[in-house]
Amino acid sequence: MKKIILLLLTIIFLWNCNSTKNMNTTKKDNPVRIANDELEYEITIFDIGFETYLNTIAKPMNYYSESYLETKNKFYVSTWNQRARDPLHNNSDIYENIIDYDYNIHYGLEVNYKLYNYFKFVEYKYKEHL
Repeated sequence: MKKIILLLLTIIFLWNCNSTKNMNTTKKDNPVRIANDELEYEITIFDIGFETYLNTIAKPMNYYSESYLETKNKFYVSTWNQRARDPLHNNSDIYENIIDYDYNIHYGLEVNYKLYNYFKFVEYKYKEHL
């Protein structure tokens, strides 16, 4: 009888360890690629949660006009780059790179939409006001 109880306890213990392991593993988002292949322009975002944000919280792509997104992105890129150039006063884990956004280039709706929503995601996730 003791062997059966010991065997059951061992099975329950192993089963609990395995189920705890599965519960602690989180699905990581795939990198989000922002690109316009015709312009040979690309940004890849590895920030965990952005893909989920884009699919669940962000408004649909056609919600905003392209000109609205371009105007907002000019402002956001300018603020972002200013913070990226000043790592002593800003979180360098967030503002790691300068964004090369040329205001004279027409990047298209998808690029502007994803870039805009990345800025909104940063505000949402890191509580940063851009």
